[in-house]
Amino acid sequence: MISHKHAPEAYGEIKLFAGTASPELANKIADYLSKELCGRDIILFPNDNLFIKLHSSVRGQDCYVIQTTSRPVHQNLMELLIALQTLRLDSAARITAVIPYLCYGRSDKKDQPRVPITARLVTDMVEVAGADRYMTLDPHAGQVQGFFSIPGDVLTASHIIVDYIKENLLESLKKPVVMAVDLGFAKKGRNYAVDFDIPISFIEKRRTGNDSSAQALTIIGDVKGCDVIIVDDEVDTGGSISEAVRLAQEKGARNIYLAFIHPILSSNAAEELSKLDVTEIITTDTVPISPEDQALFGDRLTILSVAPMLGEVILRAHQGRSVGEMFDE
Repeated sequence: MISHKHAPEAYGEIKLFAGTASPELANKIADYLSKELCGRDIILFPNDNLFIKLHSSVRGQDCYVIQTTSRPVHQNLMELLIALQTLRLDSAARITAVIPYLCYGRSDKKDQPRVPITARLVTDMVEVAGADRYMTLDPHAGQVQGFFSIPGDVLTASHIIVDYIKENLLESLKKPVVMAVDLGFAKKGRNYAVDFDIPISFIEKRRTGNDSSAQALTIIGDVKGCDVIIVDDEVDTGGSISEAVRLAQEKGARNIYLAFIHPILSSNAAEELSKLDVTEIITTDTVPISPEDQALFGDRLTILSVAPMLGEVILRAHQGRSVGEMFDE
């Protein structure tokens, strides 16, 4: 594949394009940058084929396609790929895929015979479609960033959640404890505990098949009489986090808070989570939550926007400035 390299000053102006998956987030990013989203037509034909046409030329411009790849996964993924190719064929100087939530993140290795590594396939398709760079938030497995051959920014929204909890909750909590939903999230859970300077506990669970269910067995650590902050990277069916709440309550936890980054909320997950006896549910807008699902949670739901962070990273990428400086790295 031909490498397209340019000096930063050769990239032209920032041009923002949005798919149909997360229009509110795309508009917030555009507002942060004081830009308008560029016009495009996205048409879904009766045979489920997609067609995209740009309203104006992007020749020589620095283009960003904002598209999360949550449900409907395959339509949203194809929208992203077709948009990238459309920009490439219109001679954009540089094209960045901005993917707040990257699909197939769990399929990151051959952990049994005769299975694919679909996460690698997805990253290959993004490159072949025309992306020169990518941005994404909190992939389920860190090694996914190694599947890309193009440069990119792998960001975390945990900073946003940590800042919110510090500013609004931490001082009022009694004997606060962070709880990781499983041992696979232990390292990231520990980072939350370090940021809050509080203890951590873990759920030990086991997955027995290829479906999305897992059995929570016990808690490693003490939560009796404590306010518990249960953390995870994404909530899909809600089974793991519901089991974590149940176990925490059985072990004598006081108030329980849920904090996770990607609100996938498949099937009836929102309805099931809304029934949990938790004080507050804190998440982000990497994946849009429907008004109907938001209504189920009422005022217990807090949605923090990742738009300012993504907007700032886009600006710094365009200007050739450090992204790590944003996080004192």
